[in-house]
Amino acid sequence: MKITISKENYLKTIAEAESEGETVIAATLARWLKVSAPAVTMAIRRLKRDDLIRVANEGQITLTRSGRAIANRLLNRHHLIERMLTEIFGMEWYKVHEEAEQLEHAVSAEFESKLREKLGNGDACPHGNRIGVDTPSDRRRRGLKPLDEGEPDERLAVVSVFERDRRLLEHLEKLNVRPGTAMSITAAQRDKLTLDVDGRVVQIERPVAERVWVRPMTANTSR
Repeated sequence: MKITISKENYLKTIAEAESEGETVIAATLARWLKVSAPAVTMAIRRLKRDDLIRVANEGQITLTRSGRAIANRLLNRHHLIERMLTEIFGMEWYKVHEEAEQLEHAVSAEFESKLREKLGNGDACPHGNRIGVDTPSDRRRRGLKPLDEGEPDERLAVVSVFERDRRLLEHLEKLNVRPGTAMSITAAQRDKLTLDVDGRVVQIERPVAERVWVRPMTANTSR
């Protein structure tokens, strides 16, 4: 069985969509990968033939053990490459996702091992996201919540952001809202939040705030 870049992308996308709490169907993959419905149909047929996915009667797609192993390998390599680009080469955090998307397919097992030796086993990537499936329910169990759910006068620390949208990341960078940022909500309106970020007043639209996961801060909470 030949594992092509296309197959790797589909398998990793299934795992990533699961991490966002989505039920994965063909339309999910078309939306995430920005490909046509016929292209997704053909890809699903090939992945199912190779026993990399299962498709339920209602259309839900899940990974088999073999499919999960490939997806996890790509997720691990993606994580390491993002860390390499920021920690070794100093690339801006909001640029590294797209670079890692290209490089992850070319990394050998030997180079991956060298990266792990060099960087160690960090829990989070530059966007604050954990390796592997980390659903919204998992995050809530750790005490996190979307910024959109913050209340006025609440002090919060940014933990992670959705990384698959370059325009979103660039917008957050301009607002100085990135993993590790501490902020206070000064006002909450129906369509936006007003934040105090290091003494700077910024406004963030609620659809953007939904993509940012934060932890409420107490006197003993570190950034």
